Amino acid sequence: MRHKRTAVRQHFAAFKTALGWLGIGITEKGIARLALPQTGEKEVLTALRLNSETAYISFEHLDDIISRIQAYCEGQYLDFSETLDLSSGSIFEQQVWSTCRSIPYGHTRSYGWLATQIGCPKAARAVGNALGKNPIPIIIPCHRIIAANGSIGGFTGGLDIKRRLLMLEGIRFP
Repeated sequence: MRHKRTAVRQHFAAFKTALGWLGIGITEKGIARLALPQTGEKEVLTALRLNSETAYISFEHLDDIISRIQAYCEGQYLDFSETLDLSSGSIFEQQVWSTCRSIPYGHTRSYGWLATQIGCPKAARAVGNALGKNPIPIIIPCHRIIAANGSIGGFTGGLDIKRRLLMLEGIRFP
């Protein structure tokens, strides 16, 4: 017996910020995707990995969050409390992302700290892999996770973007 998968309707928008072009996708459950800074609108749509059959270009329901992200990218202190749609991740990934979200603005934590917080103290590498799949960077602030030795660690969006995001929050790395 085959199960028909229902397509999830997404609204999305590409928008300019002080860091470059970003994009956001939202489902009926909440924010589902955020594309890190790109050079243009076309690159944002590619980064969002949108399905043209189920995605609708729309600023409907997005004006407030877009304004907040733009303010964040200009260096304003913001914590994001919006509802998220984390259904793209496994249960482990969702745990990692939800716990990462608790790291306060302007602070960093290590991969090991995050692994301990979710009850898997030896899973720092798996935590790093889960963060690499984070569909909503900035709002789920994976850029605030650094290596145990205090070095910047990795970042799917590239270390330059990670440094810029940390610098916005007053955190400096060489």
